[in-house]
Amino acid sequence: MKLIVGLGNVGSTYEGTRHNIGFMSIDRFADKYNVEFRENKSFKGYVGEARIGGEKVLLLKPTTFMNLSGDSVILVKKFYKIDTKDIIVINDDLDMPVGKVRYRAKGSAGGHNGLKSIILNLGTEEFQRIKVGIDRSKVIPVVDWVLGRFSKDDLDILNKNVFDKIILGLEAFIEGVGENKLANTINA
Repeated sequence: MKLIVGLGNVGSTYEGTRHNIGFMSIDRFADKYNVEFRENKSFKGYVGEARIGGEKVLLLKPTTFMNLSGDSVILVKKFYKIDTKDIIVINDDLDMPVGKVRYRAKGSAGGHNGLKSIILNLGTEEFQRIKVGIDRSKVIPVVDWVLGRFSKDDLDILNKNVFDKIILGLEAFIEGVGENKLANTINA
């Protein structure tokens, strides 16, 4: 069983914001495979289930808000007894330009509060992630920037280049191609 986690904040206030690129990405993946999300209060998230290439796949959008994302992830991991190597997280990254996508097999939170929460709850930094560039403003404070919406040009970049690459990466993750091939698929 594989667990794909898209990070973001719930509610219409946050819909389409830079910090919600994880939600946006997982929604695109769900659309491709006709997966519907249902709120699961005991998992503190919206959960979708699919069978892809013979593998059972859970999609998770935590409803805990970004800073407590790990509270949701750990509940799903424990309930389904999912190995940490079978978890991948999609999150925003301020230090990469819009349009850049990067796979990491493990690593620190890099200042990302959602990742900090997941690391704290899992007790390890060794889980896979797909980092999606949202750029950084030189004049707008970080909190305002991440909670701001993408420009039309940025959305065009995401729609033309980024979401398809993320979907290919998630499919490779589900196939179990291994970290090197997964990195080549996403980082190319």
